[in-house]
Parts: sequence; structure tokens; C-alpha cells
Amino acid sequence: MDFKSSIQILKHKEFRWFVFARFFLTLAIQMQFSTIYLQIYYEFTKDELMLGLIGLTEALPFIVTSFFSGHLADIINRKKILLIGCFALLLGSLFLFAFSSSFFTGLSGFGLAPLFFVVFIFGITRSFLAVSTTPFMSQIVPREMYTQSTTWNSTAWHLGSILGPVAAGVLYGYSNSFHANWCYSVTCILFLLAIIFYSLIGSKPVPLKTKIETFTESMSVGIKFVFKNKLVLSALSLDLFAVLFGGAVALIPAFTDKILHLGPESYGLLRTAPAFGAVIMALYLAVKPPGKKAGISLLISVAAFGIFTILFALSTNYWLAFAMLFFTGAFDNISVVIRHSILQLSTPDEMRGRVAAVNSIFIGSSNEIGAFESGVAARLLGLVPSIVFGGAMTILVVLGIHKVNPKLEKLDLTKLE
Repeated sequence: MDFKSSIQILKHKEFRWFVFARFFLTLAIQMQFSTIYLQIYYEFTKDELMLGLIGLTEALPFIVTSFFSGHLADIINRKKILLIGCFALLLGSLFLFAFSSSFFTGLSGFGLAPLFFVVFIFGITRSFLAVSTTPFMSQIVPREMYTQSTTWNSTAWHLGSILGPVAAGVLYGYSNSFHANWCYSVTCILFLLAIIFYSLIGSKPVPLKTKIETFTESMSVGIKFVFKNKLVLSALSLDLFAVLFGGAVALIPAFTDKILHLGPESYGLLRTAPAFGAVIMALYLAVKPPGKKAGISLLISVAAFGIFTILFALSTNYWLAFAMLFFTGAFDNISVVIRHSILQLSTPDEMRGRVAAVNSIFIGSSNEIGAFESGVAARLLGLVPSIVFGGAMTILVVLGIHKVNPKLEKLDLTKLE
């Protein structure tokens, strides 16, 4: 596949609107969370464990509500879910602006509580966004373009992930008069742009259900589908444990401060290194998407993610640390594209929301729980040893999954299309 054929999907107007919405939403989320991490670390605690607690505060409500949100995504309009979710995030950003502004001094007396409150609400909101985004995208594009759509969707996400932390780090680190409230005012505009682009996409019909099911029956179908499909289960498990143990990104504020001895303005660029690597890899995958050798590529990419996580922990030079994080993002994106392609190609449309909910619990919450694990490990083992431990565990997980399901190595995506 050449580059010209790989961009054919961008001729679909609604998919272009979707990509723009995805980009602005991700940019806003990454900028907002980076600002929260910087505030908590530099203004309140300088404690790695508190960085981990932010992840746990988001993960718990995310897990609790994911099954319900997945059920709703299969019985009501997915576009409405996305619009309501974006609007809820906009309100949260307005609240954070008020909290960080000198004009609303009353909120400052609550300490960290307002920050944790917004993160908690964000966890609930994200569970609805997570189970609706990919299923909604699948309703926009033709089935034969699912792999290309996944690649461009991933590219939009990672571009937002690159620019968000950089913008937060620059605005927070260099601004003497605005600090966090300037960052939050920008995120408000970005959330509004995401709402506008989602609004431009036409509503899609609710998938037809073959029979009426109770909520319990509905969700059990999604769970059974994942656990009976060894291919899907193995791919999800790989990403779950890789992200769970390889959550070094959450510790970057502490790593920048204590190992590299630099300030918050240096955090932004370092935090974007994984996403920058992922974008470069996404551009390559847009031309040569994973196909016949997807299985072996998946195993190698996750193992490489663990190796470069260890090398990052051992880096004492800023640009060397950046390079190691760059490669973690590049190899991680291979597994992301393959996993999403498997889910899109293997899941019936009427089950996408529920299967996406199971996927979100496996993967989405593992980022935040991984951040908590990293924070606890850093408190118990020390900052550098905790990151080395996470990378080593990721490699062991790859070996374990390969032993349990050796057929994963022979995965051929072209046979699923």
C-alpha cells in the first residue's frame, strides 16, 4: 500500500471532522492533565505518590461506570454521548480555571480537593467517551478501511498528546502572571472546538438488536465475547500489563526534577516524547499497515516498549531520556493499531459498545492504575528502580502471553477483513 492509497479515507468528509474532533479533544485532555500534574507536584507536594493517586482517582470511577456506559453506547445515539461528554469536560475545565484564578480565592482554601474532584468526574466522563469513540468511527467509514481509520485516529490522538503537554509546560513554566489558569482557559477553547467538529458529523442509527436484553444480560455478552475469543483476549492482556507496569510517563515530573534537575518548562517536551514517537510510527503504519505479520509485530513491539522503558530509567541526560521515551511511544503505537484493528474487524456492530467497555477496562483504566502502581513503587523502591521494575515486568508479560497462546505469533489481519 502506497501513501496515496493510505490517505483515501481522508476523502470522507465526516471522517475528517471526526479526526479534527479527536485531535482537539485529545489536545485539551492532555493539556489539562499535564497542568494538573504540574500543579500538584510543583505547587503542593513534590511527592511521586500523589502523582500516582491522581491516576487512581480517575481509574476507579472509570472502571465502575464502564460497563454501564458500554451498554448505553449500544442502545442510544453515540454522537449524543460524545457531545455530552465533551460538554462535561468543558465544565470541568471552567471549574479548574476558577480554582486556579486569583479572582476566586475562596476555592484555594480547599487545597487539593478541587483538583481530585475534577479528576474523579473526568474518570466517569471518560468511560462514556472511551466506549463511544471507536464504535462511532466504525459507523462513519467503510469496513474495508477500518485499519486505515485506526491508523489516522491514532495519529490524531498522538498529535494531541504531543502538543498538549508541551503547551502546558510552556505556559505553566514560563508565565509568571497566569500559571495554571491560563492553561485551563486554553483547554476550554479546545473542548469547544471538539464539540463543534463532532456536531458537524451526521447522527448515525442505533445498531439493531436481535433481541431485548436486560442490563446484566447485555454486559455479559460483551464479557463472554472477549473471553471466548483468545485472539482478542491475548491482545488486550498484552496491552493491559504493558501499560500497567510501564507507567513511567506518570513519573516524568519527578524524573525531570530529581534525576535531570530541570524545571516544569522542561517537562512538557519530555512528556511528549512517547507521543512524538507514536506519530512517526503512525505515519509509517499509514503506508505499511500491519497485515500478515501482525502477531509477531505485536509481541516484539510490546517487548521493545519494556526495554526502552528500562533504558529511560537509566538515562541521566535530558536528550537521551527523550530518545528512550520516543522509542517507547513508537513501539507502543504498533500494539495500539493492531489491537484496535482486531477489535474493529472481529466485533459485530451491535456489540461494539459493550466490547469497547471491556477493552476500556483492560486498557483505559490500566494507564491510570499503572500511574498509581508507579507512584507506589517509586515510594517503596525509589524513583529509578521502580521504572526499571516496570520495564522488566513488561518483558516477562510478553514471554508469558506467548507461552499461553503461541498462536498469537501467527496473527494475520488480512484474514480477519
